[in-house]
Amino acid sequence: MITGVPLTAVFSSSLLEASKRPLVMGILNVTPDSFSDGGCHDGPAEALAHAQQMIAEGADILDVGGESTRPGATPVAADEELSRVLPVLERIKGLGVLISIDTYKASVARAAVAAGAHIINDVWGLQKDPDMAAVVAEANVPVIMMHNRTEADPALDILSELDRFFERSLKLADDAGIPSHHQILDPGFGFGKTLEQNYQVLQNFSALKKWGRPVLAGASRKRMVGHVLNVETEERLFGSLSVHVLALQAGAQIVRAHDVKPHADAVRIVQAMNEMGGRYAE
Repeated sequence: MITGVPLTAVFSSSLLEASKRPLVMGILNVTPDSFSDGGCHDGPAEALAHAQQMIAEGADILDVGGESTRPGATPVAADEELSRVLPVLERIKGLGVLISIDTYKASVARAAVAAGAHIINDVWGLQKDPDMAAVVAEANVPVIMMHNRTEADPALDILSELDRFFERSLKLADDAGIPSHHQILDPGFGFGKTLEQNYQVLQNFSALKKWGRPVLAGASRKRMVGHVLNVETEERLFGSLSVHVLALQAGAQIVRAHDVKPHADAVRIVQAMNEMGGRYAE
């Protein structure tokens, strides 16, 4: 857990400098149908217990989601999404860690921030709901802008597509008055990409630093891991760790994961390499 840093400084460069290491975002899905943990924490009491566990394991941020974004998931109305997340936010807002709301709906984001969320995590990078950028700016909170597509296109140059998408997202953010230090990018592993494209993004992850924004990596238990290792969701921890360690070495400043303790350990090892190993670099 980060200590001695105001929650209002979320994801600003000062926070990342103060933390002296990448941040671990623990996934708290309060949905019945998420691909990995749907139905496991969809009651307020269960969500609170899992949040407390993740904090004890080293989570800096809790990412609360009330609608599954897995492929083929049924869309959820804003009222239903709010009925899932608001009781949970009420339970966890006093736990002393940062809280992110995982939503692409402006009305949900606005209500969640009013209920105690510190970060908006938009899986459509401000490009789905035309009111989202204004809500973020008005709330004066950071936003994670993730790359997404409705479907994968094997013929697409995914790196050029990422550039075009982030140019649009960053312009929307700038035009709305969202300060640059509140803007975070996420290449969206597993969203609208083929298996090969996911690994092209991973191979070129360091190129995302050119935007001058913090970058989040979120490959936890995803099919890009399962397909390569030929394992089911519950057996994807080690593959997820591998992807995230590679991303950390390439400059990721946040990792989003279901399994917090192993990822918190991995972050500490990478940070030790950067700090101690660098002393002997030529």
